[in-house]
Amino acid sequence: MPALKPTEFSATVRWIGRVPVEGEAILSAAIDTLDLGFDGPVGERHSGRTRPSCSRVTSQHARGIEIANVRQLSIVSAEELAEIASEMDLDRIDPTWLGATLVIEGIPEFTLVPPSSRLQGPDGVTLIVDMENRPCHLPAREIEALHPGKGKAFKTAAKNMRGVTAWVERPGRLTLGDSLRLHVPDQPVWSHLGAARA
Repeated sequence: MPALKPTEFSATVRWIGRVPVEGEAILSAAIDTLDLGFDGPVGERHSGRTRPSCSRVTSQHARGIEIANVRQLSIVSAEELAEIASEMDLDRIDPTWLGATLVIEGIPEFTLVPPSSRLQGPDGVTLIVDMENRPCHLPAREIEALHPGKGKAFKTAAKNMRGVTAWVERPGRLTLGDSLRLHVPDQPVWSHLGAARA
């Protein structure tokens, strides 16, 4: 029996972005198609098979240690972006402010899909969800620069709605309007989860 189950949920790719290799800013730029290799998005700052460890994994690794790169893409939900904007009293959240790779529409509570879920595109391109991408100060800084007084509200407003990070299991190409089918791990929720978080 397969360890991954196709679901009835599919998402439509509504926006594609690319963070330039050059520079330090988080801002991504809108593009129409995205070529994905095993290293991630081709010609993008977050691509690579490995990356230096960061503050998200300091309980496991000293900062700067080379580790596998499971943060090749940042995927956010159009529905959740709308909710964040409403919470922050903004007309919209521009995905460029978040350094997003993909904005998708159609999967409820997308940020909370199980880790190791797959999103599979028309040509077989497959992305593995690593985990929730927790809100951080970088998008808040970009928002504050454009909307003074609003940036500090981002982390609270985006809690459990910031999207996920993902990496490439099977290379391919994504284009605006493509459909991504959600596949989820076929396993029960670990009953000791609450104790493990203590």
